Amino acid sequence: MTPNPRGSQPESTCTRSAARMTRLIATGSLALLVAATTAAAQPRKANPSDDLRPAYATSADVAEGKRVADGLCARCHGVAGISATSGVPHVAGQRPSYLYTKIKAYQSGARDDHTMEGAVKFLNDDALVKVAAYYASLEPAPPAAAEAASKVAAPLDPVAAGKAAAGACAGCHGETGVTATSGTPSLIGFDEKYFVAAMNAYKSGQRQHDMMKMVAMSSSDTDIKHLALFYALQKPSPAKTPSSGNVAAGKAASAACAGCHGERGVSTNAANPSLAGQDAEYFAAAMLAYKNGKRSEETMKLAAASLGDAAIADLAAYFAAQQPQQPKVTKPLTLAEWVQRCDRCHGINGNSTDPRTPAIAAQRIEYLQKALKAYQGNQRRNSVMAAMSASLTDADVASLAAFYARQKARPFVFVMIPSN
Repeated sequence: MTPNPRGSQPESTCTRSAARMTRLIATGSLALLVAATTAAAQPRKANPSDDLRPAYATSADVAEGKRVADGLCARCHGVAGISATSGVPHVAGQRPSYLYTKIKAYQSGARDDHTMEGAVKFLNDDALVKVAAYYASLEPAPPAAAEAASKVAAPLDPVAAGKAAAGACAGCHGETGVTATSGTPSLIGFDEKYFVAAMNAYKSGQRQHDMMKMVAMSSSDTDIKHLALFYALQKPSPAKTPSSGNVAAGKAASAACAGCHGERGVSTNAANPSLAGQDAEYFAAAMLAYKNGKRSEETMKLAAASLGDAAIADLAAYFAAQQPQQPKVTKPLTLAEWVQRCDRCHGINGNSTDPRTPAIAAQRIEYLQKALKAYQGNQRRNSVMAAMSASLTDADVASLAAFYARQKARPFVFVMIPSN
């Protein structure tokens, strides 16, 4: 196996705690811990504050760790560290320094779990080291069965789900949201938040349109978010419909609209829609709805009140002639892309090669989900994990948990080697 790609981190810690130890490498093999010294071959004295202490455990230490673990931990984590309890993780084959530091975190209250806190409360530091070394020495749990993992996997990613839902809208709004029907709006160029707000306005009756109300009422909040994402990602182009107003006159009048709707009708505010490329007839109908009170937004009602039919037609023609722009939108990562990010720290397919970083291959599905949710909700405090998990959707969490639960877990040997 190749050396640990993050070997620099263990190197600095090892160097501080013992000058003879300069590098830490991991190799997939039996779960055995070996320390190598310099040419002098003098025994190393462990630094009490060194979180790599479990890596120096002897066979006697592992045996003592087994005795403690069998009496204290097996009831929840299972015999030999393979859990049969929902929400309780496997700990067999877990990386030794990670186990040690996280048990310490439960002991100190840094991780809030009353059951774990009570279980480890009275263990001294030496016992924690030995328990961590024992579990690290065990054969990991087998991968989850594909059938069990598939029960929590998301059937569709958000973009695919949005595309599927948009099929019902295509007859009126066009296949990609660019309308070819006068009087029907294009749906491209809108910020996702604006699209969601507009659909909710149809749901509540704030916007009055019988067909749209029926469509909105039959759509869940998730459906609407997926639709918003799908349309926001489509290539913008002007509506394929005619307009009758005077574009030049509309351009002059549009200066009053730019403060909210942007130059040339391209909004930079998520609360306000872009007007560029919009169907002229729909634009005129919307302005009349604000004017007569069928739409109840006060700012727009005031703006429309002073406009005659000809002025509205001119504005409609001007905005219809402008090129719409795609809003700022982040395309969700695929499962493969998320896995690539996670593997940077947790190792290929979740098999960490760093004794401080947890292996997640073959871990219980529901535990992985619970852990990710805890990082998202700040119940677990880790700046890297909080940043990584912040943008995960429920579908992402389910898919990642199912993926890593299906992977084969591999034990590792951590070998201390000397400098040249």
